[in-house]
Amino acid sequence: MLRTRLTLGLLPLLLLLLVVCAYAVRTSQELGDAVEAIFARNFRSIQEVQDLRAAAAQMNVALSDARQEGNLAAARRRFAEQEARFQRSLNEELLAQPAADKAELLNALDAQHRSFTQAGQETLRLGSLGGLELLKRTETAFFAVNRTLDALLERDHREIAGAEARMKARIDESLRLLLAAMLGAVGLFFYLAWRLADSFLRPIQAVTASALALGAGDLDREVPVTSQDELGQLARTFNALAVHLRAYRDATLAKVLRTQRTMEATLTSTPEPVFVVARDGTQEVRNPAAEQLAQSPDFSAGFPPALAEPLAQVLATGVHYLPTDYARVVTLRVAREDRHYLPRILAIGDKLTEFKGAAVILQDVTKFRLLDDAKTNLVGTVSHELKSPLTSLRMAVYLLLEQKIAGLTPTQQDLLEMARDESDRLLRILDNLLDLARLEAGASSLDRRGVAVARLLEEVVAESRGVIEPAGLSLAVQVEPGLGGQSVGVDDARIRHVFLNLLSNAAKYSPPGGTITLSAAVAPLGFVRFAVSDEGPGIPEDVRPHVFDRFYRAPGQAQAGAGLGLAIAREIVVAHGGSITCTSAPGAGTTFQFLLPR
Repeated sequence: MLRTRLTLGLLPLLLLLLVVCAYAVRTSQELGDAVEAIFARNFRSIQEVQDLRAAAAQMNVALSDARQEGNLAAARRRFAEQEARFQRSLNEELLAQPAADKAELLNALDAQHRSFTQAGQETLRLGSLGGLELLKRTETAFFAVNRTLDALLERDHREIAGAEARMKARIDESLRLLLAAMLGAVGLFFYLAWRLADSFLRPIQAVTASALALGAGDLDREVPVTSQDELGQLARTFNALAVHLRAYRDATLAKVLRTQRTMEATLTSTPEPVFVVARDGTQEVRNPAAEQLAQSPDFSAGFPPALAEPLAQVLATGVHYLPTDYARVVTLRVAREDRHYLPRILAIGDKLTEFKGAAVILQDVTKFRLLDDAKTNLVGTVSHELKSPLTSLRMAVYLLLEQKIAGLTPTQQDLLEMARDESDRLLRILDNLLDLARLEAGASSLDRRGVAVARLLEEVVAESRGVIEPAGLSLAVQVEPGLGGQSVGVDDARIRHVFLNLLSNAAKYSPPGGTITLSAAVAPLGFVRFAVSDEGPGIPEDVRPHVFDRFYRAPGQAQAGAGLGLAIAREIVVAHGGSITCTSAPGAGTTFQFLLPR
């Protein structure tokens, strides 16, 4: 279609070119034929005139010979031949249907030739006896013939000059027509080029303008369809694309509005405060609970420091802040009462809107905190109250065994020793419960001091020999080169309690003749990683998440214990600003690792 349109658009220019070429060819042929005819006719005419002149001259020579030599027979024969030649040439000219003026000259030449012939014949008859009057009449007739022949030659020259002028005029006219045709072709070319370019560019410009409007978000802009060719097909395709985009926009907008309403309803119905913060710290969205909390004095200057610092860190690093212990609880005063919130700060980012910020979710743990405090106080109170009578009971059992009262049967002796062991065990449990309660309540302060890593491990090894060697085990110590001389700021007694708890557990579950590995290595961010590894049966995967829970005992556990040792170890490590983890696999041993700050 577009090729046909282009061909039809250029067809007038092609037709004009063909017409001009045909005119030029025909004009050239006509001029060539005319020149050929004129030159052929005039050349023949001039040649005939020359022949007539030569014949007349030979006739005159024959007459002169007749007068001078007296050989009249030869002169008559020669005169007759030339006279016949002259008459033949003259007749040919007359029979060629000459123009009127040339016919008049030929008729005059014929009359003069007859006069010349009559005078010549009389001269040939008389010979040298002819008088001066006859000679004069002969010469006059001969000169008249020559004058007429000259007139014929001049006439032929004039005709050639006229034909040349006419051809020149025709050539000039043809040149003017060709020049006019060239100018018309140039004008037609520019007109057709403008029309074709306009017919092509107008739809393309319309598509371009619609594409720009489409890019700017104006999806209602359509391209006018002005033809049925490829450009029209392009316009229809673009309009179909715009229709699909409008449908997609409407569907997406409805989905976005539905999502926005759902989000607003979710935020509104959420009882816990939720803040959406931009990257520069500006609060973009707040739900009703957050609006109420923002009216409290704690938010008069923005987020309180306990929230502002982790928020700034999340905005800077893009890493979520998800604390799990009550030590990170933020206490805020709302409506004349203290509320406890566990902050959850999530880094968020949206590539579509290029929004980067964070969502601050304050989980209200007031009831849980109160329950935990009540539980801790209850455990501490009960443990403290039970410790005094238990100590007295234990003292009495020891006194009975030390004084070796007479009359005790072996069975009674065994019962007293069992009562002593169980009272010791119960006292240790109470001591652990009291320590755990004090650690959770923060009432137990840490006596931190710098202790070299190598020295700390030496003390731990010396203190754990009483547990490792009786079990028939060996202890291997591995310290990363250059780390032994560095120090960690810890409460020496409590950290050694962590080591001893982990080593005693390893000794309980390691097979006889096995090796327990105690190691220390440098960890990122200024921490030291300590690890205790054994070669025991390992811990099942479903049990590992609960090993640090209080009073938790794995099902089928044969070893004695109250399930408080690892919970106390975790509280001690967390109180030092570190963390503790457990990695294990059935049949591959267990490794406990904890981090301490250098």
